[in-house]
Amino acid sequence: MANLDGAVQDAGIPVAVTVEEVREAVAAARRASKTIGLVPTMGALHRGHTTLIDTAAAQCDFVVVSIFVNPLQFGPTEDLDRYPRTLDRDVVLCREHGAHLVFAPTDRAMYPKPQRTYVNVEKLTDGLCGASRPGHFRGVTTVVAKLFNIVLPDRAYFGEKDYQQLVVVRRMVEDLNFPVTVVGVPTVREEDGLALSSRNQYLTPEERQAALSLSRGLQAARRALEAGERDPQVLIDLVRAELAKEPLVREDYVSVVDGFTLEPLIYGREPGSEGAGGEPQEPPGPIVVAVAAHVGQARLIDNLIYREDQPA
Repeated sequence: MANLDGAVQDAGIPVAVTVEEVREAVAAARRASKTIGLVPTMGALHRGHTTLIDTAAAQCDFVVVSIFVNPLQFGPTEDLDRYPRTLDRDVVLCREHGAHLVFAPTDRAMYPKPQRTYVNVEKLTDGLCGASRPGHFRGVTTVVAKLFNIVLPDRAYFGEKDYQQLVVVRRMVEDLNFPVTVVGVPTVREEDGLALSSRNQYLTPEERQAALSLSRGLQAARRALEAGERDPQVLIDLVRAELAKEPLVREDYVSVVDGFTLEPLIYGREPGSEGAGGEPQEPPGPIVVAVAAHVGQARLIDNLIYREDQPA
């Protein structure tokens, strides 16, 4: 595998930088009747990522971790240029957690020509982060579709912290008949409740303490749900009350949505009723309380996934 610095070459795990190298390695694994797992990442790996790799390694015979900061999913004023890049460390973590191959392509390897073809999932990308980051999910689904076509995995692993992304990718797979099972892995948190994120590196100590308001707000919403509260506005107000205590936190959104459709929930609406034109609605999903906020230079997201039959 070519064009790598010495530290990466000596990490004890193959690192592919071209599409051809990945396809050759995966084809060899398939000839050995191995199941293929894919963990797509943008690098700067933390315990949330390594949990994805651990899960993939427990379920698959050959695990590929992609490390690629995808320019298509960043807006013109976002943090593409300063997004943390720690490839040497990331490759070592991949090996230590059971991955068999790292795919670390350049922009040119992934986009050798100006991109003219995109994947767009409608409706599911309209709200939440899709409203705040126009074009973001088109970039996500396009690069994930490319990775699926390059690696041809049996299973792909995504974190539930990026809940909207998980739902969008699942719908893309269903609608476009990708032969891959999308596996969601629960959010990993610090002991004090902060959801792990590569962007946490941007936070000063004071900002990190302020960022705990996101998880505190979600825990307040959880307690209310467990006590029987179902009014979305009450849940939203509980989260906002925690955010408002921190001057360093600027809310992007707080929303309560259906976990399948990502539509905002309306208090008192009966699930399963017919929609416009008599079309049946999808069965109701879990209640998801989602929050996004700016803390210093970091835009952070978090959520609570509440299932009526098994609160989580």
